[in-house]
Amino acid sequence: MSEQRQRRIRILLAKPGLDGHDRGLLILARAFRDAGFEVVYGGILRSPEEVVEIAIQEDVDVVALSLHNADHIPNFIKVARLLRERGANDVVIVGGGIIPPEDKPVLEKEGITGNFGPGTPLNVIINHIVEQVKRVRWKET
Repeated sequence: MSEQRQRRIRILLAKPGLDGHDRGLLILARAFRDAGFEVVYGGILRSPEEVVEIAIQEDVDVVALSLHNADHIPNFIKVARLLRERGANDVVIVGGGIIPPEDKPVLEKEGITGNFGPGTPLNVIINHIVEQVKRVRWKET
């Protein structure tokens, strides 16, 4: 088994932009921890640049972004593009929050998967992340 697969999934939770609603993020942090993930809490009111800097410094496998203010497209896409510019092409990016169905393909085209809304069962989100990390980060099929 590779060294990557022996360590726990390391996930950064952050809210890029002007959104102070962190209750969902805190629930996810606990669920991810309980699922065995190593959680890095990036917090609220972060710029996309700050989110990327934390992701690089903490060597995360996943960046989980959440917004409830309809500003997800520019903020999530900027995080994705900045990660690519920094060479972090194998970092999984997962989105969540209030995301209209018509916006999901736009985000997915940029490599942001999941794009879960309120009420999504936690096991669905966790399973999605595990599968994405296996496929993208650990290169398992």
